[in-house]
Amino acid sequence: MAMKLYVGGLAYSVSEQELESTFAEHGKVNSAIVIKDRDSGQSKGFGFVEMEDDTEAKNAMAALNGKEISGRSIMVNEARPQEDRRSGGDSYRKSY
Repeated sequence: MAMKLYVGGLAYSVSEQELESTFAEHGKVNSAIVIKDRDSGQSKGFGFVEMEDDTEAKNAMAALNGKEISGRSIMVNEARPQEDRRSGGDSYRKSY
């Protein structure tokens, strides 16, 4: 089963390819995404890596948490499920 990891503290210059290659040293990477600002396209300093195997993902987490990449110490944790971000726009409307 695939495991998704949160990677924080990334330098703004880190690319998705660099992120993927860093984690690929520890196992098969399904995807590596650097989160970017919608308007400017600038990295927000964090991303997500999905790895094929849970054991490889846990090994990568242990090996890379606190490691320096591009001059910044990164933080690696298991990603939490995304929260529902809908604003609840219908909740203020009254039904007549």
